[in-house]
Amino acid sequence: MAEKLFTKAEKDQIVAAIKAAELETSGEIQVHLENHCKGEVLDRAADVFAMLKMHKTKLRNGVLFYLAVEDHKLAILGDGGINNVVPDNFWESIKEAMIKHFKKEQFAEGLITGIRMSGEALKEHFPYDGDTDENELSDEISFG
Repeated sequence: MAEKLFTKAEKDQIVAAIKAAELETSGEIQVHLENHCKGEVLDRAADVFAMLKMHKTKLRNGVLFYLAVEDHKLAILGDGGINNVVPDNFWESIKEAMIKHFKKEQFAEGLITGIRMSGEALKEHFPYDGDTDENELSDEISFG
């Protein structure tokens, strides 16, 4: 189910949104989908975050969008570098914007909205530096 949630074109649009956001920031954005969430959604997202080695970014500025498709669970997890500078309700407001699209079964659009919103905040706190920035993590969607 998770791998079939998006068409190839939608997957390409999501990856393009990640690449576009990362052109504005040194932050790293990843998307991980699986069918079922094992345990609490934030705990599972933290496990995936570690599995994808997102905590190893130089500035600790990785963001994970985790979706358990069949369980209808969503978590957005930012690394410590980001959480130290964004407001307390930051991830919640992005989740709410995404869920509005998800309720209309606009899953790709919801994810792209979340990626854009997090990219804007990352740009503000972690601007892109063309001389030193490198793409530290894959931009491709991962599946569990």
